[in-house]
Amino acid sequence: MRTPNRPIDRFYSVIPAGGIGSRLWPLSRADAPKFLHDLTGSGQTLLRDTWDRLAPLSGPDRVMVVTGRAHRAAVEAQLPELEDHNVVLESEPRDSSAAIGLAAAILNKREPGVIIGSFAADHVIKSEPLFRHAVAEAVAAADAGYIVTIGIQPTEPAIGFGYIKTAQQLDIEGAPSALSADSFVEKPSLAIAKRYVANGHYLWNAGMFIARADRLLEELGKTEPELLAGILELAEAWDTPERGAVVDKVWPKLKKIAIDYSVAEPAAAAGTLAVIPGQFDWDDVGDFASIAKLHSGGRKRDLAILGEGARVLADSSSGIVVSHTGRMIALIGVEDIVVIDTPDALLVTTSANAQKVKSVVDALKLSGSSDVL
Repeated sequence: MRTPNRPIDRFYSVIPAGGIGSRLWPLSRADAPKFLHDLTGSGQTLLRDTWDRLAPLSGPDRVMVVTGRAHRAAVEAQLPELEDHNVVLESEPRDSSAAIGLAAAILNKREPGVIIGSFAADHVIKSEPLFRHAVAEAVAAADAGYIVTIGIQPTEPAIGFGYIKTAQQLDIEGAPSALSADSFVEKPSLAIAKRYVANGHYLWNAGMFIARADRLLEELGKTEPELLAGILELAEAWDTPERGAVVDKVWPKLKKIAIDYSVAEPAAAAGTLAVIPGQFDWDDVGDFASIAKLHSGGRKRDLAILGEGARVLADSSSGIVVSHTGRMIALIGVEDIVVIDTPDALLVTTSANAQKVKSVVDALKLSGSSDVL
């Protein structure tokens, strides 16, 4: 199958831009979440990188962004091409089923038969021709009636990702690599992750979902009928003057549930979920250890330094330093160190403990220290 060099017919890209990336505190905050940062050194935010990756696949006029009201100005500043009717604002976070479901319902009302693809605003993807090829196969499988996800071929026994266990090959025109999904597996221990990689039938769950909008809503209604009813009520009013009143009435009552649980896992159990193995480099940059790895190219002896005007003096040290203060930071004989220096908070940990940063955020919430969140 040829990689598409023009927009894919009937395809609409959806970018859920929510969450604060609590494992990246104190860099990522409620008012400046992960997707609004340049974490790769590209000179652009992760959100802008995502737009540049998706706009050629659907066309820039067919990209919808779902984000919080508080982030509207920042999102629109990053994406001046984003059309006003393609901005969907959440009054408060209600998780991915509500965000993606509402996008699907709005677009299905505007354009019956539309195929949507949901891709997170804060992931890093390289080998973009391979990504475009995988999306084209996923759209073909979605057009055949499947709920589709793109799973990533593991390069190591990572414990920070969920996994998808694949089963037999599917016979879908236009999607020769499509497999059926046997089940989804939560983040494993290192020993289990090693078994998954050795097995060869497990892919990383990258949270990419592609489906005909009507099929996605149909699957959501099977497991969460009340949530679907609320989403459809919102969509019915969305392009009318009644939108504001209906949002205020309905949105706070929507159930918080991830689309993995409401749609993907039930579809896998029913045999209606297809997986396209992605051969491209992917990372959800979920913690500082993954950012350090991105910048070091996997060389553990290197020290990654981020931040305009960062002043770092290092001797026999490795890991990552992110500085936004201009303060001199000296490191001597420390390996796999993580130092995040912001004007009002300093984090010091190690790569091995990077996943635990979320617990610090939870503790700050409990202590009432919301001024640094």
